[in-house]
Amino acid sequence: MEHTYTVSYEGYISKQVNITKAFSSEAFEQKYTYQGDDLGAVYSAEKTNFRVWAPTAEKVVINFYEAGDGDCLIESADMTAAEKGTWTYEKTGDSHGIYYTYSVTVNGNTKEAVDPYAKAVGVNGNRGMVIDLDATDPEGFDKDIKPKFENMTDAVIYELHVRDLSSDASSGIENVGKFLGLTETGTTNSEGLATGLDHMKDLGVTHVHLLPSYDYATVDETNLESDQFNWGYDPKNYNVPEGSYSTDPYNGAVRVEEYKKMVQALHENGIRVIMDVVYNHTYNTEDSNFQKIVPDYYYRMNGEMYSNASGCGNETASERSMMRKFMVDSVVYWATEYHVDGFRFDLMGVHDMETMKEIRTALNEIDSSIIIYGEGWTSGDSTLPETERAVKANTYQMEGIAAFSDDIRDGIKGNVFDSLNKGFVNGGENMEEAIKYSIVGATENSQIDYDSYEKSNGWWAGSPEQTINYASCHDNLTLWDKLATSNSEDSEEDRIKMNKLSSAIVFTSQGIPFLQAGEEMLRSKVQEDGTFSENSYNLPDSVNSIKWDNKGNTMEVYDYYKGLIALRKAHPAFCMTTTEDVQNNITFQNVGDSNVVAYTINNSPNSEKAESIFVAYNANKEDITLELPEGKWNLYVNGETAGTEVLYSVSGAVTISPISAVVLIKEESGVFHMSTSTAVVIGVVAAVIVCAAIVIGLAKNKKKMKRNL
Repeated sequence: MEHTYTVSYEGYISKQVNITKAFSSEAFEQKYTYQGDDLGAVYSAEKTNFRVWAPTAEKVVINFYEAGDGDCLIESADMTAAEKGTWTYEKTGDSHGIYYTYSVTVNGNTKEAVDPYAKAVGVNGNRGMVIDLDATDPEGFDKDIKPKFENMTDAVIYELHVRDLSSDASSGIENVGKFLGLTETGTTNSEGLATGLDHMKDLGVTHVHLLPSYDYATVDETNLESDQFNWGYDPKNYNVPEGSYSTDPYNGAVRVEEYKKMVQALHENGIRVIMDVVYNHTYNTEDSNFQKIVPDYYYRMNGEMYSNASGCGNETASERSMMRKFMVDSVVYWATEYHVDGFRFDLMGVHDMETMKEIRTALNEIDSSIIIYGEGWTSGDSTLPETERAVKANTYQMEGIAAFSDDIRDGIKGNVFDSLNKGFVNGGENMEEAIKYSIVGATENSQIDYDSYEKSNGWWAGSPEQTINYASCHDNLTLWDKLATSNSEDSEEDRIKMNKLSSAIVFTSQGIPFLQAGEEMLRSKVQEDGTFSENSYNLPDSVNSIKWDNKGNTMEVYDYYKGLIALRKAHPAFCMTTTEDVQNNITFQNVGDSNVVAYTINNSPNSEKAESIFVAYNANKEDITLELPEGKWNLYVNGETAGTEVLYSVSGAVTISPISAVVLIKEESGVFHMSTSTAVVIGVVAAVIVCAAIVIGLAKNKKKMKRNL
């Protein structure tokens, strides 16, 4: 593979050069970094201005089409070379709905490409479309109000594939596999239990994390009746919604409007929206729009080969100014045009830290409550030095950006790459330090024995706001399938206990809790042969869909998750925002039993409701009894129930049932806590007394009136 081209720009005039070195040179960056905000098609009813960055091109032609596919060319026109390696063209008149491409000639080779900055596309994303974005706003979208959200650790993130929500017949959702499926309320399963949006709202999640919902390459939008499925980690057009999730992929405006309707509906129901974004690679290399327009600029090279830290055949060069600009411009566009509330970066470790910091800065100017997190690792080696990568070990250097904690994930249930490996909840030995490490959110803490915890070689989060805590996500086995595999000899009853204990650890640890959609209903991905899928990225709906008719069979687990979420929201002590707060308020208890972890949260950080909180996890298959600090303690969580109502009160010691957690709270002096049912009874009695007093008062007044007469 030759990566030398005849180019003509300052410093490299008319000679064969190594293009990788040229693109990385300071001379190239200074001469060809374009800072304007008008890349793509800038529409008005009077004219549309087009600008594309193609500094190595000899010629660029813009092509106009009547439709997004088919032989329907209207005209082609030469673009004009402009500043910083850009090419421009102005088309007069109202061009809304007209499709376009660029034919770019580099080194004598001409290739037709879609504008990387296209805001709308035709079917399968093969042509860009000029669009009047204002015309796609749903009624009231300009008054859309984001749900209240302050601290990052207040988030409860629900990871969902758009299609999975509605593709099973039991969902009761009309718009199967569509963005609009997330707008429907009142949907139920065959037992009348809430599904879809109502289910998420009732559960209490604050954010829904959507697996890739931009335009991706691996579903044929012209053949949606076929049995197709993909997670979508195959980017094609980054700034456009995926067409297969719209009701009409042929009309470029429909997917835009329906995505906005989805965001608006979720906001109206108190849920924010996080986009899963995949800037670390493109689906194709030679056929990608980036490569067709500026060959090899957007990718890192390893000698004569493409560097492949993504594991998908290429990796993008985020450190180069115009790739960095593209990423920043893209997230800003989604945040402003679609009101998106957060971004999850796939293989964030492929990107350089400086780019991630610039993204954080740009989003802060829009709304500092926009959440950013990602996978702090790569899928292979990169030519980017590790000291510059946005990997987990460097997270503390990127304020306002979080990383997934594979520490808590594997500590809870065992290594995800070994289905038989066990963690704390399912029989693993000597896992206490891993759980303690996770409780403090992977932050610096003198109570953690880092020498005995080898997975992460010390703390990596600068604050709890930088840690995403989870037991399962779309990758690997679901939590329930992992437990069924690693603990096949155990009873279903014990595996349910393990699942509930997993959730208790996630929701009572410092950091940001995250769960895979359906985890709260023991979600399973069973293949035709009866085995569990570890990588269902392209398997049919029968494997991937959420089986809503299973909800009634798992209400005990669902209510437990719901109760933990409510408890967490009621007590900010579980949502500390600084390492100092964690260091000053969490104290681990000395317990003599193996497979037991206990701690207190003292000094009531950020809370007016609790003087002290006692949390303990028992992974053993027998009861244990732990001494409690002095005072009366109200128990809110045990192996059966979790929530915000007192189950009973204890002093001196607490007995913890097998494979379970407890949460006890010593209420503030003078604070009287009552259950909801007690409050209702008292309220009714009070109302009766008030009514009686009114009746007696009226009777007395009536007698006075008679005497006066």
